[in-house]
Amino acid sequence: MIRGAGVALALFAACATPVSAMATTPPPLPKGALAEPLKPAQLPGWDQDDHRVVLSLFAAGCQAEPPLRAAVAVPAALQAACDAAQRLRAAGPVSAETARQFFETRFGFWRIRSAPGATGFMTGYFEPEFEGSLTRSRDFPTPLYGRPPELVTRMPGDDWPGLDAGLSAARRTDTGLEPFPDRTAIEIGALDGRGLEILWMRDPVDRFVLQVQGSGRIRLPDGRVTRLVYSGRNGHAYTSLGRVLSEREAIPPAQMTMDVLVARLKADADFARDLIRLNRSFVFFDRRDDLPADSGPIGGAGLPLTPLRSIAIDRTIWPYGLPVWIDATIPGSTGGDERLSRLMLAQDTGSAILGPARLDLFVGSGAAAGHRAGLIRHPVDFIALWPRDAGP
Repeated sequence: MIRGAGVALALFAACATPVSAMATTPPPLPKGALAEPLKPAQLPGWDQDDHRVVLSLFAAGCQAEPPLRAAVAVPAALQAACDAAQRLRAAGPVSAETARQFFETRFGFWRIRSAPGATGFMTGYFEPEFEGSLTRSRDFPTPLYGRPPELVTRMPGDDWPGLDAGLSAARRTDTGLEPFPDRTAIEIGALDGRGLEILWMRDPVDRFVLQVQGSGRIRLPDGRVTRLVYSGRNGHAYTSLGRVLSEREAIPPAQMTMDVLVARLKADADFARDLIRLNRSFVFFDRRDDLPADSGPIGGAGLPLTPLRSIAIDRTIWPYGLPVWIDATIPGSTGGDERLSRLMLAQDTGSAILGPARLDLFVGSGAAAGHRAGLIRHPVDFIALWPRDAGP
């Protein structure tokens, strides 16, 4: 054994509290949801996964301070586990066995169901790349906006008397909070003349896809690439256009992929405008020219995402930094189906990701990742690794 790995193992052994001395309690869940205790040995593929990958992500922190999108507070025991992972990584190389034991020792394993007999549900998302420009032109007429300064995001526990409880954001005015303009109002000029445009895209369909995914890469006319990071939304409810189109045109849900939706929108600009406006939600972005081209997009936790290891969860239920074991069969990268049984890390969230056993899998960047992500709408075994409480 190399010396660094020995130091790491010794540190783990010295800091680890015996499992028998650590309380195992289920995670807090919404009414009706269930948490079934499991042992790691009951998880197919657990021993074959490389837990060092997620340990490394976990050691980078549960979330940035502040996170990009606020979620429920990180429990003290989860933060303590993140801190312990940092110390373990700092001590030197960590073996696969030590990484596996880290998660088995510090976490209880709980299969999550939204209701008795229910299974989890997983979709996929990706970081798209589009052409764009920093100046408006005939080729690039569609504006992308930065966050308006008067936009206020509702935090967990906020009470906004007089406003719809479903609003997740509002506009601050001299007389108090009021609903922010919806997508249609913005598209016909509610933000014009304020200098909020950060770049320009080819058409509203590209902008819609970018807003659904929550991040993206824009290739400028001179070949440079700028990155876009989620910066807020107007607070109105998200409407799935794929579901609407499926119902309107009798397209079986299994066939309604993102590719099919985009092709339909691209074929008819007037149809696209009217359908897109049914989704009143509108997303704002920041330009981040400082992000390395080879790094993943920034998720809601404020940290870079890793393909097939980062997931988005319901931020009103789960904290960022939560390890989650998933087991599902999804479309493979080269055709056919692929069994995906591996440890993930909750590092993102999304307006459509609602429920205790609902997750969105980050697939990667670019067109190939986008095609694969659009095919993922599959049942999933959602196993939350909830931190054990070692006590005082």
